Amino acid sequence: MTHGKTSWLGKKWQSLVWFVVVIGGAVAGWFTQERWMPSAERLIALIQNKKEDPPEATEKPGAGAPDTLTLSPLARKNIGLITGIVKPSDFSKVVTVPAIVVERPGRSQHEITAPMTGVVTQIYQLERKAIEPGMPLFDLRLTHENVVTAQADLLTTLQNLDVINRELARLRSIGDGVIPGKRIIEQEYERDKAIATVSATRQSLLLHGVSEQQIADMETTRKVLREITVVAPQYADNHEHAGLPHQYHVQSIKVNRGQNVETGQLLGVLADHCLLYVEGKAFEEDASRLIEASKEGKLVEVVSVSGTPDTSQRLELKFQSVADHVDKQSRALSFYLLLPNQLAEETGVSDNSFVAWKYRPGQRMEAKIPTSKVLKNKIVLPADAVVIDGPNAFVFEQNGDNFDRIDVQVLYRDKDTVVLENDGKLVGSSLALNGAYQMHLALKNQSGGAIDPHAGHDH
Repeated sequence: MTHGKTSWLGKKWQSLVWFVVVIGGAVAGWFTQERWMPSAERLIALIQNKKEDPPEATEKPGAGAPDTLTLSPLARKNIGLITGIVKPSDFSKVVTVPAIVVERPGRSQHEITAPMTGVVTQIYQLERKAIEPGMPLFDLRLTHENVVTAQADLLTTLQNLDVINRELARLRSIGDGVIPGKRIIEQEYERDKAIATVSATRQSLLLHGVSEQQIADMETTRKVLREITVVAPQYADNHEHAGLPHQYHVQSIKVNRGQNVETGQLLGVLADHCLLYVEGKAFEEDASRLIEASKEGKLVEVVSVSGTPDTSQRLELKFQSVADHVDKQSRALSFYLLLPNQLAEETGVSDNSFVAWKYRPGQRMEAKIPTSKVLKNKIVLPADAVVIDGPNAFVFEQNGDNFDRIDVQVLYRDKDTVVLENDGKLVGSSLALNGAYQMHLALKNQSGGAIDPHAGHDH
C-alpha cells in the first residue's frame, strides 16, 4: 500500500517537473525568438520548396531548350530586323586591304599665283567658301616696273598713232596735186610702225597677266591700270568629269592684305573635289591580281570604316591605275580607284555659302580585292545573319511571327560576309539578315542557359 502511494507521488512529481521545464522553455523561447526565428523560417521554406519542385527541376539547366523564338513588333524595331529570301549565288573570295581617300594630283587643286609684282589690296573670299569660275579672288595694286613701263609705252604709242592718223587725214584731204605722194607714204609708214608697237606692247601686257578687256579699257580711257583683279579660272576640261557636279571651294589663302607679292608667288589654292581617288595599299604579291582585275575592268568593293555598319555605304569603284613601284619601307603596292563625289546641300552663313562634299580626302576606307577563288552555288549572307557559337553556327528562319534557329555549315567568313554550304534546305526561305546574335541570346535566356557575352563575336 505504501509502495503504491510512493509510485503515485513519483509520477506526480515527474509530471510537475516536465510541466515546469516546458513552461520555462516556452518563456525562454519567447524572449529569444529574434535569434532563432529567422533560421526556423528559412528551414520551413526550404522544406516546402522541396515538396513543390517537380522532379525534372533537378536536371541540367538548358536541357531540351527550344529552338523557336517569337519576336514582338517592338522587339523587331529594337534590333532593326531585316529579312530576305535566300537565293544561291557565286562568291569570289576577296583580300581586304586598307585604303584612304586622296586628291588627284594636278586635277583636284588649282594654285592661284600673282600674275605680276604688286601689293594685295583686297581679299574677296573666305577659306572653305564655294565659288564659281570668274568670281573675284584678290585685288593687286601694280608695282611691277616692266608692267608700268609697258603701260606708259602703250599710251604713248597710242597718242602718237592718233597724231599720225590725223596728219594722214589732213594730207589726203588737200589732194595729190598739192602734196607729194612721198609725204603721204612716209606718214603711212610711221602709222604702220606705231600699230606694230601697240601690238607688241599689248602682247607684253598679256604675258604679264593683264587681260584683253583691261587692255581694251586702257586704250579707250587712255589711263594706266593701277590695280588688277585675280579671278577664279574655268573648270578643268576633263572627260573624267562628265556628268559630275563641279564646284570650286577656297581650300587655303596664303597672303594677307597689304602684303607685297612677287610675280608667281602663291596667293591661294582652289579645290574641286567632284572626282577623287581611293588609294589602296596592297601587298607586293597582290600585284598580278590587281593588274588582272584592272585589265578585266572588274569593280572593286570599297567600304568606309569611319561609320557604323548601318551607315557605311558600299561602293563599287573602277580601277584607275596601279603604282609602278613598291614602297621601300612598308613594301606596300599602291593602287588607285576613281571615286565620283556627291555634293551635299550648301550651308549658308550670312552671305557666304560653304560647300560640303560627301567624301573628303583623309577618310579611311577598306578595299576588297577580288581573287580567282570562286565558291559556286553557295548561300552568301551578311555577317550579322549568322551566329558562331563555339563549333556551331546558326541562322534564324522566319515562320510567321516565329523564328526557328537552324544549324548551318560555314565555308568562309570575314568581317562583312559569311558563305554557307547550300544543302537546298534554306533556298527560298526567309531568313533574318541581321540581329541573329541578339536573337540567339534571347533563346538562351528563355531556356535558362548561361549567356556568354562573347558568343558570336570575333576579337
